[in-house]
Amino acid sequence: MKANLVRVVLAILVLGVGAASASAEDKIGKNCTFKGKKLWGKVQLVTSGGDLKAEVVDAFPDLKVQKVTSFPDACGKWQIVTSLPDLKVQLVSSFPDIKIQYVTTFPGKP
Repeated sequence: MKANLVRVVLAILVLGVGAASASAEDKIGKNCTFKGKKLWGKVQLVTSGGDLKAEVVDAFPDLKVQKVTSFPDACGKWQIVTSLPDLKVQLVSSFPDIKIQYVTTFPGKP
């Protein structure tokens, strides 16, 4: 009886971890978008009301971001602006929509 209970609990844990991994991979679409918003271009960092909430991490990001001063024309290339943005991002320390890692080369999906 206890062995069956242990098997059921382990099965639930394995399925839960698999579902969490799948949802993390599905956060950013193949075309480098999040909920229809492209994740490159002119980005304004805001304190509230952003198009998405992002947490800056050192490892295991959903998106690698390279800050550029011109030509933000590829996935993960962000030109930080103060007006007329393509995307508004709120940086948070908990409950992000996506996790980003700043890089100097090779931006985009890891």
